Amino acid sequence: MTDREESDSESPDVEDLDVEDLDHEFSEGQGFDDPYEGFDLDPPELEVDPDQVDPVDSRVVTDNLDQRAINDDEVDADELVDVGLSYLGINRHEQAADAFERAARFTDDEDLEQEAWVNKGIAHGQMEEWDEAVGAHREALFVAEDGDFEAEAHTNLAYALWEFEEDEEAFYHAEKAVRANDRLPQAWYNLGFIENERDRHEQALDALDNAIRLGFQQADVYEEKSRALEALDREEEAAEVAEQAEEIRERKEQELVDR
Repeated sequence: MTDREESDSESPDVEDLDVEDLDHEFSEGQGFDDPYEGFDLDPPELEVDPDQVDPVDSRVVTDNLDQRAINDDEVDADELVDVGLSYLGINRHEQAADAFERAARFTDDEDLEQEAWVNKGIAHGQMEEWDEAVGAHREALFVAEDGDFEAEAHTNLAYALWEFEEDEEAFYHAEKAVRANDRLPQAWYNLGFIENERDRHEQALDALDNAIRLGFQQADVYEEKSRALEALDREEEAAEVAEQAEEIRERKEQELVDR
């Protein structure tokens, strides 16, 4: 998932979409005080007449832009990214992908364009459209190879490639992600997962410990760590870590019930 606030939901291809189980980081936008409070799907540039269109019609954003042929400088691309993130938060992935693509095509800011392509790839991943996800993440790297969201592009491309059964290239991009930003916990988690899958359990354990130290506290990371420890015949430690994973999962489930 990039540097905008993650919407409260939980999806993995990451991930339908339970943000707690995601293997992706969403970007962080200007954010909302409370999830979706005062949320309006249509920014000013995309305002429509509710008497003429269904306000929840998935084609509203696309059709409105097409019909009006808005100039680039009349569209707030950053707000379109926030619209896409909000669509992700309510599991409307197709609409999210469309909003992110619009943002990418209307902005002349390379970093914002890269961010939009990364999030478009994530949205396709939630729909298990791995070919489209790979294409979007590649576009993100093409737009700005050394951009602000280079690491996010690499780690999400690694995940999509793994799901697309391109194992060697997935590993390459997982390593590139942590080299681009060694403070990105999601990148370390994805690398650890792939190392486990490649039976390189010592390396997996190092990567997963880095993810945990950097604040990645989802059940998934502890489950992967337990798997690595068990493969290394450290069964007592593996059992303790597996118990941590279960506690985290139960706590998250209870939080959902209490909402």
